[in-house]
Amino acid sequence: MVDRYYHKPAPDSGPNPFRCEGFVRNGTIAGAGCEPIPIETLPPFLRALLVTDGTVTKILEAYFWEPVAVDTLSQEFVTAEAEIRWIDVRRGDRIMVRRACLRGADSANHYAFAVSLIRTELIPAHFRQRLIDREIGIGALIRDSGLESYREVMEVGVEPSTGEVDSGGVFRTYRIIIGSEPVILITETFPLPLYR
Repeated sequence: MVDRYYHKPAPDSGPNPFRCEGFVRNGTIAGAGCEPIPIETLPPFLRALLVTDGTVTKILEAYFWEPVAVDTLSQEFVTAEAEIRWIDVRRGDRIMVRRACLRGADSANHYAFAVSLIRTELIPAHFRQRLIDREIGIGALIRDSGLESYREVMEVGVEPSTGEVDSGGVFRTYRIIIGSEPVILITETFPLPLYR
């Protein structure tokens, strides 16, 4: 799960037109072992989700008009086996990995699946334990902390089905920078059938 981030290029290695501009005429997105998808064929709302720098949960609630719950599927601390350049993790660093599902509270639809890599030592102490204890979600942490933060989309693509809970779809990976440090890396996968 973490190894997908090990050999990514440095963040400043060149712009990805779609993630930077939002509009790329005749653009496509692809993933490992997946056929490229013309961006223009994606549902408009899904295109907007891929480039937004806002809180996805609130956007999903407004669009689908129901509360969206964040269900933590797993959470563990792991030791990085290689560097993760996008959030300045070195080999041997300890990071928290969390898998979650964004679920419609009324419909039970799984609107998104997320994998988060978190450098917990850079989170303010009064939020760190609450995050580890699953008392607070990442979106609530950022909103309630009052810290200046910036979200930067790093990659968009097509995710094949793993045969587990998620069924594949279109994904985006972004990092959250707090106090000029990249602290959190999140990949959100949106199952295409729910957005058509």
